[in-house]
Parts: sequence; structure tokens; C-alpha cells
Amino acid sequence: MKQQILVIGAGFGGMWSALSATRLIDLHGRDDVEISVLAPQAELRVRPRFYEPNAHQLAAPLHELFEVVGVHFIKGVAETIDVAAKTVGYTDAAGQKQVFHYSKLVLASGSGLAQSATPGVVQHAFDVDQMEAAIRLETHLKSLKDLPSSPARNTVVVAGGGFTGIETATEMPGRLREILGNEAAIKVIIVDRGQTIGASMGEEISQSIIAASGELGVEWVLGVSVQSVDGSGVTLSDGQHIDAKTVVWTTGVRASSLTGQIPAERDHQGRLHVDAHLKVIGQDDIFATGDVARAASDDLGHFALMTCQHAISLGRHAGNNVAAQILGVDPTPYSQPKYVTCLDLGGWGAVYSEGWDRQVKLVRQEAKTLKTQINTQWIYPPAADRERALAAADPMIPVVA
Repeated sequence: MKQQILVIGAGFGGMWSALSATRLIDLHGRDDVEISVLAPQAELRVRPRFYEPNAHQLAAPLHELFEVVGVHFIKGVAETIDVAAKTVGYTDAAGQKQVFHYSKLVLASGSGLAQSATPGVVQHAFDVDQMEAAIRLETHLKSLKDLPSSPARNTVVVAGGGFTGIETATEMPGRLREILGNEAAIKVIIVDRGQTIGASMGEEISQSIIAASGELGVEWVLGVSVQSVDGSGVTLSDGQHIDAKTVVWTTGVRASSLTGQIPAERDHQGRLHVDAHLKVIGQDDIFATGDVARAASDDLGHFALMTCQHAISLGRHAGNNVAAQILGVDPTPYSQPKYVTCLDLGGWGAVYSEGWDRQVKLVRQEAKTLKTQINTQWIYPPAADRERALAAADPMIPVVA
């Protein structure tokens, strides 16, 4: 009977885990191991781009890729993990309950926007966390043109001045003008608890954020938080009310709730503590990768972030190492010491930095060109060519050279 490696999730971590495990099994000429991916869709949803328009187009099909490399795809939603029985319960495409018996499990179920307790967020706010949510926002934005012009119609409030909030807000003036026309009195406002613009991105990057915000007309309301959201806008913690038909929530991300079904230590974001080989500490047959893994990226105290930059490398290592455990060969310790950021700033351009201290290297159009390459080429799956796809899954390939 074949040994079964099950990967839960087809995002960056899951896709690369499946390819990397297949690569190592293939290198050792083994045909007694089957690799399966369980996910709602056989597609890589390019989540880092969901702040852009046309979110429905931001997915790359994986059926042909999985087929050509021999990965078995299971269309379904994972719901339960029984560690003792080594089973995963899921609902399949027909709505039927099913059970998968695994030999080794790779959890790559990703993360999601943390549910907010702020009154009115669920009922009235939008977000760009998942494809369906980004499409819902786009549908709403397009519907604004059918409303009479008013300050509320023309105003977008973005709650949160972190990476996603900034990219969403700086893209918004262009999106709104496309819909409402150049004559509309558009207003985009970021509400952030920080005391300075772009504080979470570091002092150097914040200078570019300030310049871009000024040029694009993006306003910042600092040192406050959104107290409540209703059909007419937001009320802030200082009592101020901002009239807005559109509120975009970008604060707080948590790992998939499936991590809670594995008896192991988790961090404040719900990520499972893993060792250098990405095996969940205390679990011999379970690996975690991508946004569900709390993994040290170097020896200096830095940990992988919930970004595709880290998920790609984490996936390659997790897949390689789960296969190595079955094969009885040496695993490859995860290490990703180089960290970069490339923050899109809409029509102004972008800003690119290197290092955990975020030293700015490129700004405006030069950085925008790089950001476009990252978003449209570098983070997409390899072509459905077996030899090239498996070669690309080598864990020793740096994501950032």
C-alpha cells in the first residue's frame, strides 16, 4: 500500500509543498508514495494582488500542473483533523462528508482576516482578504456610479495603515476615478492607531508613503481607531464621524482555525510552532508551512511573516522535508535570511526595501516596475512542464536573490 502525503491547501505554501515533495520522491525513484492536495479549488489565488481591480482574474489554474507532475487533487474543504487516527475529515465537491487517511500531513491552510468585534464591521465593511471579498468590494465600487454625487458616495475609509491598508488606499483614487470620473470630489482616508504616517513600515519607507499620499490625495487620521461602522460611515474613538459609503477593513490576520485541532503550541496569531525542518513540535507526522507556521527564518531572532515571499520558501522546504522523512534521507533546514519589501503606492509608484531594517533601494517608477514583475510573474506557478516545475521546487532556490 502506498504511503500518503496529504497537503491541506493550494496556496503558495501548499502548492510548493506538493511540488517539492514530488521532486524529492522523483529524485529517489520511488513509486510507493502518493501526494495529494486537498483544497476548495485547483487554483492558486494570487492574494497579494486583491487590492487591485479585476480580482476575479487573479487566480492561476493548477489542474494541468498537478496532473503533469502526478499530484492527486481533491476538491473539498478540510474541516477536522484527528491526529491520533491520522485522518482528515472534509466535505467534497458534491457536499458529501469524506475522510482521508494520511501517513504524513502538511498543513498549509493559510490565514484570514481576524474577525473584528467592532460594531458594524461584519454588516457594513468590506475587505480584500479573500477573492470573494475583493470581488464584493469591486461590485460595490462599480455600483457607486448609480448613486447621486455626495461626500459619502465619494469617500472611502480604509481602517488600518499597515501594508494591505496602504496598498488598498493608494490604489483607490485611480479605481474611483475610473468609475466616477475625473470630476468627482474623491476622498480616501486611512484611519490608523499609529502616531505617524506609515509607522509600521519603518522611517525610511514612511517618507515615500507620505510623498505618495500627498500626491494622490490620500488623507491620514492618526492616533485613533474605528469605534463603529454603520450604513452612513464610521465613528472614530475620538468621537469624529466620517460620512462614507465605502469602508475597507484591513486590520488583523490570523492563521487558519485548523491549527487549533493539532495538539501543539501556537503563537498569538494561531501559528503552529515548528522546528528547523518545519515539523510541528511534538508531532512526528505533521508539518506546517506558509501562514500557519511560526518558523525562524534566520539565527538573529526573525520569524517568517504571513507573506508569499516566505510562504514560497516555506512550502518548498516543508514538501522536501516531509518526503525526506518518508525516504529516510536528510532534511533541509529552513533558512531565509534575506527579507525585502515592495510596497505598491498606486499612481505614485512603489517603494522597494531590503533587510529587516527596511533600507530603501528603489522608489517611484523603478520600484513600480519591480512590483509589477513580482505581482504578474515571479509569484505565479511554474508552467505545466514536469521537468521545469519540479526543478523550480528545489528548496535551495532563493525566493529573493
